[in-house]
Amino acid sequence: MLIFFGTMTLSETFAEPSLNVQDLVVEKYVSDLCCMITTMTFVEDDILILQKSDGIVRLIQDGILQNKPVLDVNVDSAGEKGMLGITSVGSTVYLYYTEANEDGGKSLGNRIYKYEWTGDSLINPELVKELPSNISHNGGAMVVGLDDQVYAVIGDTLGYGLLQNKPLEWLEGDDIDLKDNGVILQLETENPYFAMGIRNSFGLAIDPNTGNLWATENGDDDFDEINLIPEKFNSGWIVIMGPATESELANLPGYEDYIYDDPKFSWEQSIAPTGLDFAKFQEIDNYDNSLFVGDCNTGNLYKFELNENRNGFEFTNSFLQDNVVNKNESLDEIIIGTGFGCVTDIERGPDGFLYVVSLSEGIIYRILPAEKITESTVSDDDGGCLIATATYGSELAPQVQQLRELRDNSLLQTESGTNFMGTFNDVYYSFSPIIADYERENPLFKEAVKLTITPMITSLSILNHVEMDSEESVLGYGISLIILNVMMYVGIPSVAVIGIRRI
Repeated sequence: MLIFFGTMTLSETFAEPSLNVQDLVVEKYVSDLCCMITTMTFVEDDILILQKSDGIVRLIQDGILQNKPVLDVNVDSAGEKGMLGITSVGSTVYLYYTEANEDGGKSLGNRIYKYEWTGDSLINPELVKELPSNISHNGGAMVVGLDDQVYAVIGDTLGYGLLQNKPLEWLEGDDIDLKDNGVILQLETENPYFAMGIRNSFGLAIDPNTGNLWATENGDDDFDEINLIPEKFNSGWIVIMGPATESELANLPGYEDYIYDDPKFSWEQSIAPTGLDFAKFQEIDNYDNSLFVGDCNTGNLYKFELNENRNGFEFTNSFLQDNVVNKNESLDEIIIGTGFGCVTDIERGPDGFLYVVSLSEGIIYRILPAEKITESTVSDDDGGCLIATATYGSELAPQVQQLRELRDNSLLQTESGTNFMGTFNDVYYSFSPIIADYERENPLFKEAVKLTITPMITSLSILNHVEMDSEESVLGYGISLIILNVMMYVGIPSVAVIGIRRI
């Protein structure tokens, strides 16, 4: 089975993601996300995510997906249409989607709205921009500059006009008029065309040091790009993809005073680059000059080192000195991770960590310094879950959060529950640090522990769906779950062993 995201094709499943460096780790921050998650944005410490196919915006708090949608709009989600982009400035949230008269109905075109964020919902929509739409090349990525200006990209939407470097004599009728496609827009300004000649882009990022705008761009059959985007930039499409030849430059009609420049990096063989962002890990400075880029075809995560002026890249291998990876050339220098699936967004969080959205896997991954994992697994003085934290990689893992919620919101609210937790902690902390340490040292042991405790944690999820507001209910449900787990871990294996012996 294949998953199609517009013209991009990817395998249904990828290997678990991994990084080829020792000072960073990757963890599953939120899993089991439905409906093709495309992009995300931070609103303070919370996350808003877009479900491409059903027009819903969801909220993630403390690594936990909230059940209630914060917004539900009508979308046309065919092909590369749907919920496409989101960003925020303070309590103002900008949303980019393909509006329809009803879900799955007639497309009304791409729209950019801005909303007020209340903490649990998006209200007071205000239309900012009406844009053309098509089955592909709708763009949607948005980013906020250091000056709080909002940038948005839309691809050519399979239509070509003056802003796509078409000579005037090739154009007819409406094509002669300027259309808001193939451009990077600067919203709510008098001159919105920040850049032109864009074929198909899924990623925008702002350099936190310089304020420079960077973008990915997908070619037709070859030469995907990473571009530095100054104001009045011409990316060259439909005449140029990848580094320009002299003949291509001679045939570039251009538009007004927009200036062409070669991409800062190109892949000759298409990999479908999408989201990108800059790291700012407070604990380590190894990545202060790094740009991270994801793709949708191979599941790779790339790292590019900026030059001293932060307007291009530096490479150690000679074959990359031309800023192009040609077919059959090694990607080892720039690949930092694999197995991420179809990456559609990368965002730097308020904590400085990188959050990677995988559309194909339905997961938001988080990349953080390895020492942060160590700290979280060994210092949980408030009655934490050392074994679960070591097993699932982070104290913010959904399984760990589930245990904490059960403890804080249910058990500790009653006298019997509080007494139970006191006795439990005395026993638990006599051995859990040893097991947690051994998990970190032995990956096979860690996987064995995961297989062992996952059924128990799953069974505990039952308690999140019942009322435990009395001593009797805590005792009743508690005893029932103890019996259930005894049956799972002792009863069923015992019956199986007896059955085998009788054969």
